[in-house]
Amino acid sequence: MRNDEATQIQFIQERLTQRHPELPPGTIAAIVVRARDVFAEAKVRKFIPLLVERRAKIELSASGTR
Repeated sequence: MRNDEATQIQFIQERLTQRHPELPPGTIAAIVVRARDVFAEAKVRKFIPLLVERRAKIELSASGTR
């Protein structure tokens, strides 16, 4: 994973943690890692942070959080 991609994903994790204070930060981190792992083999990396954020939000919505 390129450094700028890792930085963007870290910002996503921080935003989601702030947006969902009712969840432990470890839970948010696990959701983001699962979302990131889905795209681990992707050749084109440009949109990975966006896709990770969308996938994490979908998982959070499915779990009944805001």
